[in-house]
Amino acid sequence: QVQLVESGGGLVQAGGSLRLSCVASGRTFSSNAMGWFRQAPGKEREFVAAISRSGRSTLYADSVKGRFTISRDNAKNTVYLQMNSLKPEDTAVYYCAARGVYSATSSARSSEYNYWGQGTQVTVSS
Repeated sequence: QVQLVESGGGLVQAGGSLRLSCVASGRTFSSNAMGWFRQAPGKEREFVAAISRSGRSTLYADSVKGRFTISRDNAKNTVYLQMNSLKPEDTAVYYCAARGVYSATSSARSSEYNYWGQGTQVTVSS
């Protein structure tokens, strides 16, 4: 089993930056490809970014490409989402997710993730 806990959300002005962290429990973190998703009130959950098991491959939604960076530190059992040049439309609850141990590649499909964190709120003011 993989347990995920997100942190780092908060209130920031447009144009500012935040770094989200997701800490995974257990001994299997290095075996899981990871992703970030977000959901605003009344909206469906959408893909943000993903990273392969090795960390060598990444995927980004078009809406965040060039502004957000996903990374991982397997020694710390942690995946990060660095968010720069934030916009009000980035406001949402951000969720960390993990794929199964047999899936090493990054994916933009929420159905391909087996484990989810509780979410952390990000609010961007204008």
